[in-house]
Amino acid sequence: MAKRIDVSGLSAYYGSFRAIEDISMTVEPRSVTAFIGPSGCGKSTFLRTLNRMHEVTPGGRVEGKVMLDDENLYAAGIDPVSVRREVGMVFQRPNPFPTMSVYDNVAAGLKLLGSYKKSQLDDIVEKSLRGANLWNEVKDRLNKPGSGLSGGQQQRLCIARAIAVEPNVLLMDEPCSALDPISTLAIEDLIGELKERFTIVIVTHNMQQAARVSDRTAFFNLAAVGQPGKLIEIDDTERIFSNPSVQATEDYISGRFG
Repeated sequence: MAKRIDVSGLSAYYGSFRAIEDISMTVEPRSVTAFIGPSGCGKSTFLRTLNRMHEVTPGGRVEGKVMLDDENLYAAGIDPVSVRREVGMVFQRPNPFPTMSVYDNVAAGLKLLGSYKKSQLDDIVEKSLRGANLWNEVKDRLNKPGSGLSGGQQQRLCIARAIAVEPNVLLMDEPCSALDPISTLAIEDLIGELKERFTIVIVTHNMQQAARVSDRTAFFNLAAVGQPGKLIEIDDTERIFSNPSVQATEDYISGRFG
């Protein structure tokens, strides 16, 4: 079941360096929210705080609150591994497990979570590959290595792997930046379908992509190199791209900086 994200007063650090500062926002369930902004402004760092991946980085720590419906993901006693099951992630470059078959790539997370009968795994793998619009392309090569697929297919395989464990939220960190235009369009179409089931947050440097796929857009920026990144504004995507509230947002979207 898709869940709502409420972030309040969030700052993230790498050791003593504050990468992002005092970010608050709400992400509605069954919607796509895009993060845009110049390189180095903290978009991906912030994304990684939403499933507690940031603290995997040496020196990574977070202050503030991330609520998933009524659960504080940073409360004492919350298991980060269980958070990452609820909040799945798809990375910039397709990263299928190279020694595993297509089937085993999709089933990998399920096997870690518990014991499933073969028939159950078969059903979930097929459902997940269908959900990633990949089933018809790979149904005859399920036992072949996932690394043998094209780049666009590999990224959809990674999406199938992420949704197989039925997360509530799906985070995507520039999921199309390594793909050709046809594969990019396939992923964008897929995002539109997946938002019926999941809450989706996507980081993208492609503003046309943000305009195409997202319901709301958040613009991040930093005052100067070495300063923490900040959320400048968040609004409905149509408004951000046609009539933003902040001049810096308009300057970035129109290409005057960044």
